Amino acid sequence: MSRRGWLLFATMGVIWGIPYLLIRVAVREVAPPTLVFLRTAPGGLILLPLLLRRETLRALLAHWRAVLVYTFAELGIPWLLLFRSEQRISSSLAGLLIASVPLVAVLLSRLTNHEGPLGAGRLLGLAVGLAGVGILVGADVHGSNLIAFGEIGVVAVGYAVGPYVVSRYLKEVPASGVVTASLLLTAIVYAPVGLTHLPAHLHAEELGALAVLIVVCTALAFVIFFSLIAEVGPSRATVITYVNPAVAVVLGIALLHERFSLGIALGFPLILLGSFLGTGGRSRARSAADEVAALPPESLGEAGGAVEGGAAAGL
Repeated sequence: MSRRGWLLFATMGVIWGIPYLLIRVAVREVAPPTLVFLRTAPGGLILLPLLLRRETLRALLAHWRAVLVYTFAELGIPWLLLFRSEQRISSSLAGLLIASVPLVAVLLSRLTNHEGPLGAGRLLGLAVGLAGVGILVGADVHGSNLIAFGEIGVVAVGYAVGPYVVSRYLKEVPASGVVTASLLLTAIVYAPVGLTHLPAHLHAEELGALAVLIVVCTALAFVIFFSLIAEVGPSRATVITYVNPAVAVVLGIALLHERFSLGIALGFPLILLGSFLGTGGRSRARSAADEVAALPPESLGEAGGAVEGGAAAGL
């Protein structure tokens, strides 16, 4: 990989690793439904010109049911629950739990027979990854945090269902159209709460976190990820999925003074190893759309993606 490729890779690893930290800061003063609106509305408006192409609108209307399912599975429900959960658990723990999404995706694919039987390596990966989740939950999730853990569980399922919908039902729809439509639909649903429950005052920390979430982790992330895909290809680009949780842990501990627990020390490596083994060695070649769609939305600045003409769209 070229020097430019490594630079883009490192940049995206940080950009898509910091949302957990920023969310944890923002929800101190911004209600989760309002935060969902503030994350989706600006991004949707920035990308609106991409949605107004005649061929894009025609494709979206032809697949509107799948677009709705994708929107609520990938954004509408998971974002709200993720933001709620970070009111009660640390950003590092949230990031590590979300790292289990590839494991859920593999299980979903097997249950729907989307890819046929799992090989021995992927079964081993599932076992290792689930063991890591069990250690992490057993050591770090307790008492009132159980509700937050349940919410993260729903988020993980949603993040797995969204890419499945893309790969099965939305391959013919331009990626930019799917992402833009999903952002705008989510913003419309949350607008009544988002516009009427805006915080009267934000401290500098919360305001800064919100600004970075909107500008850097949403708008700027698009441009950089397009460049990364063009430079290294979609398959290599998805490796950032395994980097983001590490960034979330380091930032949470360094900046928010979150605890580096025994559960993180033991569970984190097992989750990453299990995800790597569980999603590798597929019996058939994966398309570019499948590769990028496998990225969880929070890693994509928190929107799922697909590929259009060799380029990925994500947030």
